[in-house]
Amino acid sequence: MDLKYSEEERAFAEEVRAFVRAELDPAVRDRVLNHKRLSKEDYLSWHRKLAQRGWVAPNWPKEHGGCGWNAVYRFIHEEVMAEEGAPPIVAFGISMIGPVLIAFGNDAQKRHYLPRILSGEDWWCQGFSEPGSGSDLASLRTKAVLDGDHWVVNGQKTWTTLAQHANLIFCLVRTDPTVKKQEGISMLLIDMATPGITVRPIITIDGEHEVNEVFFDDVRVPKENIVGEPGKGWTYAKFLLSHERSGIARVGQSKRELKRLKAIAAAEEVDGVPLIETKAFREKLAALEIELMALELTNLRMIAAEKSGQAPGAEANMLKIKGSEVQQGLTELMMEAVGPYALPFNPEALEPGWNGEPIGPDYAAPLAGTYFNYRKVSIYGGSNEIQRNILSKSLLGL
Repeated sequence: MDLKYSEEERAFAEEVRAFVRAELDPAVRDRVLNHKRLSKEDYLSWHRKLAQRGWVAPNWPKEHGGCGWNAVYRFIHEEVMAEEGAPPIVAFGISMIGPVLIAFGNDAQKRHYLPRILSGEDWWCQGFSEPGSGSDLASLRTKAVLDGDHWVVNGQKTWTTLAQHANLIFCLVRTDPTVKKQEGISMLLIDMATPGITVRPIITIDGEHEVNEVFFDDVRVPKENIVGEPGKGWTYAKFLLSHERSGIARVGQSKRELKRLKAIAAAEEVDGVPLIETKAFREKLAALEIELMALELTNLRMIAAEKSGQAPGAEANMLKIKGSEVQQGLTELMMEAVGPYALPFNPEALEPGWNGEPIGPDYAAPLAGTYFNYRKVSIYGGSNEIQRNILSKSLLGL
């Protein structure tokens, strides 16, 4: 197993780094690095630049407009982008429904939707979770009944990320209540402008409008907007979630945040001594850095296995668990580093161009909000408790 980059791979990393530094708006980069709010246009403008370069869909095959990269190049691309402060590509189109349509969609769906995902013309959101049906996704109750040439959809979705920006939603619905619950689920592609759809914001504990409730009241969806076969939505959802979980480790982002944590700890002092030089904090920092190094090596092992033709195994579940724990650990130590300056919360300080009176150092303002927001990463994409259950079954036979 070779965990070292080749000369060509190192050259590719420098090519990506040079592109980001030349093309990324410095103001957007500053907002990413300092945890400030990003607008819809911030995301889309970077999406369009990557699309023009041909780098917006690293995990798609070339025949559908993707990069056709192997696992190593995809990892390098993701890591360098994160380290350089580029906005993340919104995953719902590129990383989730796009691969599903490539694998299971019909030719008409591929011709219509894939180019629009690549260009950024369509913004997708994900209609999976429901009240009472989060990790137990198979218990979902939103139903779709076939009426002539349309599916009539009724129900509710929740925690729908960025639905306020989306014009399309891929949605799991129950189309057959008479069979085993996993076998009665289908996947529909729904225009968010269809009559009967209501989007209601959920304001989270960090004061942000990131997630929403989506209600469907007799929403008529064209019959042809079903993905694949009726009753196969559970299969397509598992395929989609495997793509989602593979990106949750976020090694590049965590390496970037580790540098930020060290800079904060070097600036903060305890009795005139930089915090980073105190024994207690250094031990916590070292333990977290070791966890991140182990996460990166596990990720590289999975990439090396994939490169040699092996399918990912339990490593993907491990990456999800440990990646989320490292991300949360970084936010916790940043809060600890700034101490009482992390307690005041001023949402206005997260807006671009804010010139108000700061409370403490500038870097303290977003830390509380980021800390609370990152409580979610151990839940979405399949909670860590569920991931541990999967590991216990696959590795220990429990």
